[in-house]
Order: sequence, then C-alpha cells, then structure tokens
Amino acid sequence: MKTDIKKVVLAYSGGLDTSIILKWLHETYSCEVVTFTADLGQGEELEPAREKAEMLGIKEIFIEDLREEFVRDYVFPMFRANALYEGVYLLGTSIARPLIAKRQIEIARETGADAVCHGATGKGNDQVRFELAYYALNPDIKVIAPWREWDFVSRGDLIEFAEKHQIPVAKDKRGEAPFSVDANLLHSSSEGKVLEDPGAEPPPYVYQRTIAPEDAPDKATVITIGFKLGDPVSIDGKALSPAALLTKLNELGHDNGIGRVDLVENRFVGMKSRGVYETPGGTILHDAHRAMESLTIDREAMHLKDELMPRYAELVYNGFWFSPEREMLQALVDKSQEHVEGEVTLKLYKGNVIVIGRTSPKSLYSNQIVTFEDDAGAYDQKDAEGFIKLNALRLRLLGNLRG
Repeated sequence: MKTDIKKVVLAYSGGLDTSIILKWLHETYSCEVVTFTADLGQGEELEPAREKAEMLGIKEIFIEDLREEFVRDYVFPMFRANALYEGVYLLGTSIARPLIAKRQIEIARETGADAVCHGATGKGNDQVRFELAYYALNPDIKVIAPWREWDFVSRGDLIEFAEKHQIPVAKDKRGEAPFSVDANLLHSSSEGKVLEDPGAEPPPYVYQRTIAPEDAPDKATVITIGFKLGDPVSIDGKALSPAALLTKLNELGHDNGIGRVDLVENRFVGMKSRGVYETPGGTILHDAHRAMESLTIDREAMHLKDELMPRYAELVYNGFWFSPEREMLQALVDKSQEHVEGEVTLKLYKGNVIVIGRTSPKSLYSNQIVTFEDDAGAYDQKDAEGFIKLNALRLRLLGNLRG
C-alpha cells in the first residue's frame, strides 16, 4: 500500500472503469477520494454517478454542468482559429480535456487534495492532455494514472475486481464493448475493436450523432447563422447562448447527415489510430465561420492565419491548451476576428454544408471594384500591366540565365 497521497480528486464518469479506479485508489493509496463529474453535453444522465459514488462511500461529490463554459471558453475560441488537426479532425475530444483538468485542479484547491487522478490509458493522447494541463495549472500537483500502475490486463480482471468489492456491473458491461466512445456537446468519437481495421467500413451501429446522408431528407434545409467578433450568436435571427446554439446546430446536422469523418490520425504518443468522429454542429459552424471570414478579413491577415492554423490545431491535439504559445496564437486569432460580423446563409443537404450567401456591415467586398461592368473609374485596368511586369522581373532574369 502506498501512503504518500492523502486526498485525490478523481475525474469520475460513474462507469465501470472509473468506479473500479475509485475502489483501487482506496486500496492502493489508503487515501480520501473526491469525485468530479462534468456535464459537457455527453448526453448521459449524471445523477447515477452521484448515487454510485455515495454507494461506494464518497463524501465529497462534485457534479457540475459545464456546457456553457465549454462552448464559450474552449470550443468557440478554437473555432475562431478554424482549427483542423491533420486537415480533417475538428478536435472534439482534445478540446474537452483542458476544462476537465482545470476544474479538477480547482476542486483540489477547494478540498485540500494533494493529488488528481484520470482514467486515461497509457496508449492514448488523453493521459498527455490531462497531465500537461494539471502541471501547467499546479506545478506541484501529484498525478495518479491507474492504467500505468495497476496489474489488470484484461476486462475480465476488471470485472473480477468489481465483483470482489461489490461494485455493480451492468449486464451489458460484462462482455467486451464493440468499440470505445467519447462524447460531448461538440462531437462523439468511436475507436477500437470493430474499427481497428482501417480498410473495413464502419458498421452502421457505430454512428450515434448523425443519420446516414443517404437517409437524410430529399429537400434542403436553409439556415442563417449570425456572427459577432468571430463567434456565432444567432440562428435564423434568434439569439442563442453558446451551448444552446451548438445544440441546435447539432440537431440540424444530425437530421441532414452532416459531420461524419472516418480517419487515420497520428497520435502524439507515436502510433497511428483509426477513428470515426461525428461533429454535426461543428461541421456546419466551421464552414459558416470561414464564409464569414472570407468577406471580412484582409487577404494577408487571412493567409497568415491559415498558415498558423495547423500549429494551433497541433497544440490543442497534443494537450498544450495552457501553454504560452497557444495563448499567443489565440491573441493573434482573436485580433483577426474584430470585424468578423454579419450573417451566413447555408443549405444543409444529404451530408453537405453549402454556403449560398453572406452579408456583413464590415464587408471588404466592393461590388464597384470587382464588377465586370463599368466601374466608374474605381479600378484602372492599365495599372495591372506594371504590377505584372514587376512580379515577372525575377522570372525573366531567371529565364535569360536558362537561355
């Protein structure tokens, strides 16, 4: 038995794994355990987590609705950057971890705990994300990662431990789960088991947040999203809170088969993994935001932002949300959003998000200049000749050298 930990805050879902971790902490460290369960919009009833924690003898139980904070302070800032990891992944799991970790550290301070604990495995990215956030927010915190410490090697071992300690095991939890799921208000991710062969099509039952595009209505759904300072603030003219707005977009995305991504990604820990991600509302928001930016951000500012986006996305994916470099990039991104304001109209149709219009009081688009008709002297086409010759100068010099 280890005795160097007095009190630990456990990120607790109420599921089998974290319930086993809870009991294992008592046995291994003989310490007090505080449970923390966050509602990030995963769509599960959380009161059973409280009941299970009480049944297991926990006195300090935190269950908190963090949906608004999650969307306002984590999802929206990331979407201002148009962040896509490796060109396709909208970072739904990655962006949830810093908020959970932050709240764990705050609860540790409030309760006098000297350690925090997570249930992430030793093969994945989440262990890195949680622990980098923990140490950024409290350099002296002790971290317990059971999957890197205990001797359990199979699900059978976990169930045997649960039965030995009278931890309830639901019938549907006794067999091997067909795949692993993580969900929140932004997305759901499915990995492992039936999905481990990247050459095999995912079975239909994998999908939870979207209907198949071929089953979506034959008639397009038309919506208008309003933006202010780069963030969405309304749908069809109705102002909505961040969480309510993303919830509505999720419903629209679900009904139109939008947001499915099947990818092989490079994990930070060094291996490739295949995952099926569903981000219905986020996919709509990403396309709408880019359309709003196209009208309101200067060309060179937009190009610079696009160059920096992969770096920003990589920082989020790898767990560096609380790093100085992410905060520096965020300041640049937020500066770029000062005039990203107006409305974008979209058609949602069978898995597609189609931009059909955008308007803004801060628009940089000038019909007078761009028109093919008489521009009344707004643009002298003869000026293009000198512009082209100056840009061609070095190419002509090279051409002469080549003979």
